[in-house]
Amino acid sequence: MLERKANSIALAGIAILGALAAGVPTRVWAQARPELGGGPTPPVAVRVPKVLEFNGSRRTDDYDWMRDKSDPRLKAYLEAENAYAAAFMKPTEALQAKIFAEISGRLAPDERTLPFEENGYLYFTRFEKGKEYPLYCRRRAAAGAADEVMLDVNALAAGHAIYKTGQPVVSPDNGLLAFAADTSGDRRHAIRFKDLVTGHLLADVLPGTSGEVVWAADSRSILYTTPDASVRTYRVVRHIIGRPVENDAVLFQEDDPMFEVALSLSKSRAYALVETSSETTSEYRILDLADPNAKLAIFQARTPGLRYWVQHGGGTFYIRTNLGAPDFRMMRAEPGKTGVRDWKPLVPPEPGVLLEEFDVFKGFAVLQERVKGLARMRILPLAGGRGHVVEFPDAAYDAVLESTPEYASRAFRVRYSSPVVPTTLYDVDLASGTKKVLKRDEVLGGFEPSRYVVRRLEAPAPDGKLVPISLVMRRDLRRDGTNPLLLCAYGAYGNSRVVRPDFAPERLSLLDRGFVVAIAHVRGGSDLGRAWYDDGKLLHKRNTYSDFIACAEYLVAQKYTSPAYLFANGLSAGGMLMAVVANWRPDLFKGIIAEVPWTDVVSDSLDPSLPLVTVEYEEWGNPNRKAEYDYMLSYSPYDNVKAQAYPALLVTGAFNDTQVMVWNPAKWVAKLRAMKTDGNPLLLVTNMAAGHSGASGRLERYKLTALKDAFMLHLLGVSR
Repeated sequence: MLERKANSIALAGIAILGALAAGVPTRVWAQARPELGGGPTPPVAVRVPKVLEFNGSRRTDDYDWMRDKSDPRLKAYLEAENAYAAAFMKPTEALQAKIFAEISGRLAPDERTLPFEENGYLYFTRFEKGKEYPLYCRRRAAAGAADEVMLDVNALAAGHAIYKTGQPVVSPDNGLLAFAADTSGDRRHAIRFKDLVTGHLLADVLPGTSGEVVWAADSRSILYTTPDASVRTYRVVRHIIGRPVENDAVLFQEDDPMFEVALSLSKSRAYALVETSSETTSEYRILDLADPNAKLAIFQARTPGLRYWVQHGGGTFYIRTNLGAPDFRMMRAEPGKTGVRDWKPLVPPEPGVLLEEFDVFKGFAVLQERVKGLARMRILPLAGGRGHVVEFPDAAYDAVLESTPEYASRAFRVRYSSPVVPTTLYDVDLASGTKKVLKRDEVLGGFEPSRYVVRRLEAPAPDGKLVPISLVMRRDLRRDGTNPLLLCAYGAYGNSRVVRPDFAPERLSLLDRGFVVAIAHVRGGSDLGRAWYDDGKLLHKRNTYSDFIACAEYLVAQKYTSPAYLFANGLSAGGMLMAVVANWRPDLFKGIIAEVPWTDVVSDSLDPSLPLVTVEYEEWGNPNRKAEYDYMLSYSPYDNVKAQAYPALLVTGAFNDTQVMVWNPAKWVAKLRAMKTDGNPLLLVTNMAAGHSGASGRLERYKLTALKDAFMLHLLGVSR
């Protein structure tokens, strides 16, 4: 079956960037050619029917065999799908190359981050022209000090298809560097150490860690975390430099499979903070880093439904918690009196205000809040007084607290951008609330913000709730139903930052070709507070999907687009959203891009050995309970594929993915090929060397962006 090439409506006659720069109208729409290229025959996966019975339900799964990653048939099938996708997209190779060049050309080739100060040094990251990976650098805070390259990741990454590092961590005496690297994408990191005086790597290597590191005050020992077989972080371990890793001592182990462990350093640098949390409950332990014989002490014992986060500065502990406040409040506690009975109110809950994050400084607390879906910062003087609220004027934007490590700092940093304002770093004075621009990312190639307009809309959901939409488009476009539109969303875990209305230089390649780009802030995220999240999880999960469909229908009704020009894109849980929508409303979309989508929801959730399954029972449901099993089965994308026409589909996967196992996109595509009744393209592209987050490298990841853009443009008949 060569996707029998359905008739399409296409975009024709665009004189793209040159005419736009000259202010000339750039769009002439016409009927497209009836076919979209092609020639290759899509692969057919082996069907091995298997009857699955559970909770009184009986299902037949023809592709259950794909759940064995070691089965050579799976790898052969994925490689065949990759070959088919490459052949199908071959006519777009020049377009992909052009889009990739456009995106790359907008980025400064030798980008340098703004330094932050910590423990007498200024730390920053820079990129060199033509290189994919960063150089982590520092210089002494004293005037005139020379730059020092601590770590050149380009050298370390040589010979690796994937090389992912987090921010390296320097010891308290400034002499040693610890860094973690993942070379497969499976979220397992090896921690290594570098002597910053001699420049030599130490012999110590800690394999198979989760990548988190906290130095003890002696600069000779560290704490780190390790995952279990399901990649659930569950242990805190101490390593002493120079000693065999086999002698490392386990300080804590979390045995409840619904809880994960996270490790961090307090703002005061006095404590290691060990968080164990499920989706609904958290518990902290603290460790005095100055005492080599100290034991982890429970801050507040876990209580079902109680969530809290801890920070320490100036001799006081600060707590963000849902205690008596669904959208969270601030409290404080003194050392030795950290139980909930001793917590003292600091900031009362405010109706309609979600407290997302906080930071503490000498004399001040800074709160990152969300009001009506938009972020603001509130400065709170700890000695009393009104403080200041830092707000932003744009209709839709992204603003977040940046790391400001020094407790004594008189200002804090905010990272801000909107769909038309490049990423901007502000210093905000704690005493006055005054913002000062420190750095705004340069966008090369003649970017002019005034060419575009940003709007904030609201779409009515079936139950009457109003779902926010952030939208950006060229100012000269008409609302006549003929604009191609890309609608994106995530909608899970209460996370409002996976898809957000920030500045994305890669987005300009679509905008300048006449696309409207929109974000649906659906339930399952926390855009409108914790209740917005709760109403899109567990037995309310279907609201996420109906919200997205409502947003698409609204944009069509308002003539921003029409089904002949409407596309959708989502990643991970957002990819799952795409797969559900493809089943529910295939008629509404020209094409759908589902990136690493979780599709085999019921079968995966019945296997507690898989990564993330047990820790997410409180997010998606526990299928061992019949009501939750039945509800999950009602929307599970793989289980609900049917004999119907589907839109064009581009699906991605990653062979080393430990968050969405590779068989999810593979099984879904195989079943779609066997059942769908249309001739629209169906492509599966699997990165055989990467994990969930895809390619590493500064520019390499944009090759997938170019592929996605070219896929949509090809469907519209655009070749340049």
